[in-house]
Amino acid sequence: MLRTLYDRTMDLAGHRHALWVLAAVAFIESSVFPIPPDVMIIPMVLAARARAWRIALVATVASVAGGLLGYAIGAGLYETLGRPILEFYGQMDKFESFQARYNEWGAWIVAGAGFTPFPYKVITIASGVADLDLTVFTVASALSRGARFALEVGLLWWFGPPIRVFIERNLPALTIAFFVLLFGGFLAVRYLF
Repeated sequence: MLRTLYDRTMDLAGHRHALWVLAAVAFIESSVFPIPPDVMIIPMVLAARARAWRIALVATVASVAGGLLGYAIGAGLYETLGRPILEFYGQMDKFESFQARYNEWGAWIVAGAGFTPFPYKVITIASGVADLDLTVFTVASALSRGARFALEVGLLWWFGPPIRVFIERNLPALTIAFFVLLFGGFLAVRYLF
């Protein structure tokens, strides 16, 4: 079953509309969707190495745009939902302290989450809640997401055929590793924040 899914994904990765699907996935992943765009980037680059840098650019632009949606969600829901809850529980002072620290280190927090497997949507929404400067947020997002996708695509482009053989040979173990990292990221959010 896993092999059939892999083969189907590779077929779809070479489809003429694959870039649009990647853009949609990268956009919604940055604000609400739990699956990272890497699950599309990897097969797309392996299926069409000549389009590698275009794939990285589309993923970056769509991810940053989706991050702005996440920021808007955080900013919009804070006033309507977050503030009344914090006031009810008498936690506004703690939040203001958190917000000051977040604004001081926000560019680094956004950059770190944008480059690592950490769930980026958590940071995009938190940036809106904390009212992080929008220019700082956008620049940090563009640089970190761009660097992440460029590095990933560059490695796949450079080592293309051997990487594809490696993935196909170790597909079950790599699938398990992917889900362990994904689950670990959500655990990190739950217990570290």
